[in-house]
Amino acid sequence: MTHETTPSIVRINPPELGTPPGYSQVVDVSANRIIFIAGQTALDRDGNLVGKNDFAAQAAQVFSNLAIALAAGNCTASNVVKLTVFLTDMGNLALYREARNRFFASVTPPAAPAVTLVEVSKLYGPDFMIEIEAIAAA
Repeated sequence: MTHETTPSIVRINPPELGTPPGYSQVVDVSANRIIFIAGQTALDRDGNLVGKNDFAAQAAQVFSNLAIALAAGNCTASNVVKLTVFLTDMGNLALYREARNRFFASVTPPAAPAVTLVEVSKLYGPDFMIEIEAIAAA
């Protein structure tokens, strides 16, 4: 017999580390399941790139794909405890933050996972501008 319980997810920002914009310094999790989501890119269901040369469109598609992957694990944005974000141009940071904030504002209260964000020279395809992998707790 399995028992489904709500995970305990506590987001912590120690004052000594400052208040980060849109993410948490520490996420303390007690859960029955941990869901690992592979890096999501701006591909649609048919494998076509959405938003060639358009970072905002790519970011929107990446977060849409992330929502689909979360739903497959019976999760929502509120279950996300860690993101690793890869950008090919840190000049797109503000657009990434806008897309991220829209995604996490979709749940109440808005979630703020721990985040690692890095600029990389390229992703697996020459036209990809963003990739995000996630860990969720359920």
